Amino acid sequence: MSAGRVSIVGAGPGDPELITLKAVRRIGEGDVILYDRLVNRELLHYAKPEAIMIYCGKAPGKHTFSQEQIQSLMEQYALSGKHVVRLKGGDPLIFGRGGEEALAMAAAGIPYEIIPGITSALGAASSGEIPLTHRGLSASCAFVTGSRSVSGEHPVRWDLLAGAVDTLVIYMGIAELSEIRSQLLKNGKAPGTPAAIIERGTTDRQRIITGTLDRIDKLAAAMQAENPALIVIGEVVNVRSELLELEAGMMDQTSSA
Repeated sequence: MSAGRVSIVGAGPGDPELITLKAVRRIGEGDVILYDRLVNRELLHYAKPEAIMIYCGKAPGKHTFSQEQIQSLMEQYALSGKHVVRLKGGDPLIFGRGGEEALAMAAAGIPYEIIPGITSALGAASSGEIPLTHRGLSASCAFVTGSRSVSGEHPVRWDLLAGAVDTLVIYMGIAELSEIRSQLLKNGKAPGTPAAIIERGTTDRQRIITGTLDRIDKLAAAMQAENPALIVIGEVVNVRSELLELEAGMMDQTSSA
């Protein structure tokens, strides 16, 4: 029996065209594909007909498999000689637990590789016309998990982030948005700091909600914002407003010509 292997593959932020050629090749080569909830199902069409498909989606409070079970499946199939493709939304190493899976494969002596993907933050921000860095506005950017805003063994250090980073990009933060807002304001972030919520970034269902830090939680509730979504906090959000104004002006000139 030939030795199996594992490819930990980033599927990109949602738009099926935003996947790398290398990732597409690996999907086509896979004998077993374990895919996550935020992977666009269109990408599974690249798989060979006989490939085994296993859904490993994790919604808040509802996991198809635990992380340990997923890693066990990866090991079992790889040790039986299969090429396992672990297909993950965004990039595997940005809040994707790809590092844990790579460590598990290495510990089991299983050959593995990591195929990068466009992160949800980069894809959604660009699709929403919000530059995460911008000359004169933002020279630094931090990716932060919102799922353990102030709880857990290692809560987020909002006291440090509030003043040290120009742009904050918060994953999985909708449910904790009110607490995140409070922590940032408590630690010196200006109430009028521009903020945006990008729902289902890069897809045809994308929606963008903009406001200011002091009211973004109330606006999110009023607009019934829901996951998957990213929260962007920083002056760069105003660049989107400037772009929209310029685009509107161009359309007015075109229509009056």
